[in-house]
Amino acid sequence: MTDRIYVTGHVNPDTDSIASALGYAWLLRQRDGLETIASRAGAINQQTAWVLKRVGLEAPMLLTDASPRFDSVTRQLDTLHPDAPLTEAWTLASRTGGIAPIITADGKPYGIIDGFSLFNFFRQVVGPRLDMSDQRIADILSAPCKDAADVNVPKFPANAHIRDMLNRILREEYNDFFVVDESGHYVGVCHQRGVLNPPRLKIILVDHNEPRQAIAALDEAELIEILDHHRLGNPPTHQPIRFTVDVVGSTSTLVSELTAEAGFSMPAPLAGVLLAGLLADTLILTSPTVTPRDKQAAERLSRWAFVGSGPLKGETILSYGQQVLAAGAGLSNRDPKEIVSTDIKPYEAGGFKFAVAQAEVTDLMTLNEHLVSLQEALNQLRENRGLDFALLLITDIVRNSSRLIIANPHPVLDDLPYPKLPDGTRDAPGVVSRKKQLLPTVLGLLEK
Repeated sequence: MTDRIYVTGHVNPDTDSIASALGYAWLLRQRDGLETIASRAGAINQQTAWVLKRVGLEAPMLLTDASPRFDSVTRQLDTLHPDAPLTEAWTLASRTGGIAPIITADGKPYGIIDGFSLFNFFRQVVGPRLDMSDQRIADILSAPCKDAADVNVPKFPANAHIRDMLNRILREEYNDFFVVDESGHYVGVCHQRGVLNPPRLKIILVDHNEPRQAIAALDEAELIEILDHHRLGNPPTHQPIRFTVDVVGSTSTLVSELTAEAGFSMPAPLAGVLLAGLLADTLILTSPTVTPRDKQAAERLSRWAFVGSGPLKGETILSYGQQVLAAGAGLSNRDPKEIVSTDIKPYEAGGFKFAVAQAEVTDLMTLNEHLVSLQEALNQLRENRGLDFALLLITDIVRNSSRLIIANPHPVLDDLPYPKLPDGTRDAPGVVSRKKQLLPTVLGLLEK
């Protein structure tokens, strides 16, 4: 457990976030021999789901909280049945450090035999005067384990956060505890010392570096690296870490470059996911965020992904990119609450808390029939999250233009350089990038 490293993107992950987590975890295993596991901090969106199905890969494991759980400090010790003789418990305890877990036939904890419970049993059997007893040790140890087991040992769920149980742990007069699964079956035993000082999860962040966008309880983890292409907003660390933030259109670009520098080529399905992340983030290499390196990365990934034996045989960058964008575009088949919350990022600046969401369509004319429901959903999201205001950028991926919806617009936003339309939205022709076009404009007004 302590050697595992979780590679994870931001909450509300987009395709680039999922792709870079999968790709970088693979590269670190191949190049450095690390035990890396790709993970995600939230549900995948419909575009990413389509991409993964298209190339035949599973989504990364869901890891929403870095706070240590009981399974991280659990030892799966051998067990005995309640009717087993105490001689077997004596032998088992000599191998486990002094305890013998007693488990019923249906796999649930019965109790624990340790030095204290065994002493209490001897005292009951022998009585207060050892010199007056005619009991022999061999006879006493022939008794069943259930007679000497402490049946009041606390039980904790394996997937429960240790921090949520600390007060109870400190109140209990026990050094060892049972750890059970969702059905109450025995998983193992944990010791109080381990619970009070659990190992920290090792985390690598990709496609973001801001704590507000990161997995929950990041401060309880050991952050060892960041690989990103966004503005700085990085969390503090206890020691120096590898920190890479570069000016490219996607984190998938950076992963492909590191892969090539190491002399590797990715398996076709994985290359296909990274190419999808790159093309989605750059709108098929037309976004203002695109650099020559992104174009080189797209060519490199397409060479790996479009091989004859792969799932994307016969595709081109343009044909595949159009399918990727189409898979994530549209308003008609999605709930307004999902549209405003799927691709959203929170920010703080100038004393304001706000969030910027983005959704893609193939025709901005479709916005008219959904405008009222989107405005209501955006305002509800703003209230639920305690934000000063919230913005939703609806981007036409065909015509490279956007409309901006603002919930609870603050007067400071009156100076946005996007004309206000009669329906209350703002026209943003040529604006397609939240990161490079909209956000810097908003921050410029808030931080005056």
